[in-house]
Amino acid sequence: MKNANELRKELSAVFDQLAKGALSAKDASELANIAGKMINSAKVQLEYNQVTGVHKRISFLESDD
Repeated sequence: MKNANELRKELSAVFDQLAKGALSAKDASELANIAGKMINSAKVQLEYNQVTGVHKRISFLESDD
């Protein structure tokens, strides 16, 4: 997953698979947990940038859309 847009697309696919019964609730929960950790990591980078006054780009938040 290169960025947040790709993460959203993947989570949407996970939701569809869960709704169709093609994915277990446990597996979907684990994927959502990992996604949350990825998002929290980006939030830490944003907070670091804000606290230090550095404006370093965060590639995970960049997209081609």
